Amino acid sequence: MLRILIADDQTLMRDGLQTILQLEDDIEVVATAENGEEACRLVAEHDPDLVLMDIRMPVMNGIEAVKKLRAESPRTKALMLTTFDEDDYIVEALAGGAVGFLLKDIPTEKLLQAVRDAARGEIMLPSSIAGKLAARLSAPAPGRVPVTPRTRNRATDLKFTNREMSIVALMVEGRTNREIAQLLFMSEGTVKNYISAIYDKVGTNDRTQAVIWLKDMTVI
Repeated sequence: MLRILIADDQTLMRDGLQTILQLEDDIEVVATAENGEEACRLVAEHDPDLVLMDIRMPVMNGIEAVKKLRAESPRTKALMLTTFDEDDYIVEALAGGAVGFLLKDIPTEKLLQAVRDAARGEIMLPSSIAGKLAARLSAPAPGRVPVTPRTRNRATDLKFTNREMSIVALMVEGRTNREIAQLLFMSEGTVKNYISAIYDKVGTNDRTQAVIWLKDMTVI
């Protein structure tokens, strides 16, 4: 049984998600929360497998709640609920430990599949959000040109996969390969392979140089 906690400050959204999820034989909604602080308290009490976490909430927002959960309840995964106008939070949420995003207008069938996939540790990024994140990772900040071997080429030529983008976010945060592997539920060897591919795209084998350039691009 997949145990879910829903955190959203809108009653209609909480009740709607709960109704949809409770109809599934393999899913149980163990609690609902109105803000991030309450969500963290209820996670400690109920130990759910996954939290559906709204980004914008009073008292404590979803980003801060995810960071708190990663430190205090690392077993519980967090899947962010978002709208199109909140894409600035993408990198910060992934770096904070979220396993992905769901748009609030997602169809029911896709919602259920996404919840099950996220609970298994798969990174969930709708194509629209992935595209926005890719755009942020493929262009330097206005007026700033990173000094790396890649400057000889066009930054817009870069294309990162969803999984690479998640790893980039954690690299920028300063996470080690071991920490990235633990946070993304991957082997350390697999993380190293992804990072090697990222290095190849960036145009350097130096981690510090790569992180500086990636941070410049993501404008964190």
